[in-house]
Amino acid sequence: MNSIITKDGTEIFYKDWGSGQPIVFHHGWPLSSDDWDTQMLFFLHNGYRVVAHDRRGHGRSSQGATGHDMDHYAADAAAVADHLDLRDAVHIGHSTGGGEAARYVARHGAGRVAKLVLMNAVPPLMLKTTNNPGGLPRKAFDDLRDALASNRSQFYRDLASGPFYGFNRPGAKTIQGCVDNWWRQGMMGGATAHYDGIKAFSETDFTDDLKAIDVPTLVMHGDDDQVVPVADSAPLSAKLLRHATLKIYPGYPHGMFAVHPDVINRDLLAFIRS
Repeated sequence: MNSIITKDGTEIFYKDWGSGQPIVFHHGWPLSSDDWDTQMLFFLHNGYRVVAHDRRGHGRSSQGATGHDMDHYAADAAAVADHLDLRDAVHIGHSTGGGEAARYVARHGAGRVAKLVLMNAVPPLMLKTTNNPGGLPRKAFDDLRDALASNRSQFYRDLASGPFYGFNRPGAKTIQGCVDNWWRQGMMGGATAHYDGIKAFSETDFTDDLKAIDVPTLVMHGDDDQVVPVADSAPLSAKLLRHATLKIYPGYPHGMFAVHPDVINRDLLAFIRS
């Protein structure tokens, strides 16, 4: 199994397929690198080297009790990139992975990163505060923690079969494979990591990270995202970034790359090639 050991003794699992310009995928909460399988195969077959890791406490990485915050997440991503000597890389982050990717590029990516993609990503800040009045109230995240602590398995089934992919919308057809795969990935990870991860993705302010990023960045978001509402995320991130392209997808849900892979893969390829 491909893995590295970080400075604090955490084992991080990673995938590394193909050759050519590297594309690095950062997965969402509470999933794993498997969530990017469709995209990784697509870009592998288009001549790229594709890399993805399981965040600490997620997937096949070790389930330690500490370090479940964005600084550690970004440092772990940097450890993988350093180990594989990834240069001229395109980093693509979804949801929590978008926050991880943004912090990695801002703090660790100098001289290594060519482009960045933030997809339905949590930056700049999800939590409602005085300076972020459009954010979600703390109770919304407390409810997530309560549901996880009460019955994690059922909570994950409900989230995957409902708002994550928009299957709760009138007329939507549930793709059972997406639901089952989401639940499978979630249950591979550790409850402590996932519980603490809610604070990491909801309370981390990425404003300074976004301002520091100087590579071309594609900000993609579905306007029917019920998990990370678009109004307080993508447009605000695009304004803070120096070289941003904003693309909003009408009617698309949070997990849009899984239910609309043809559209998303095409747009990602066009941005990378541009």
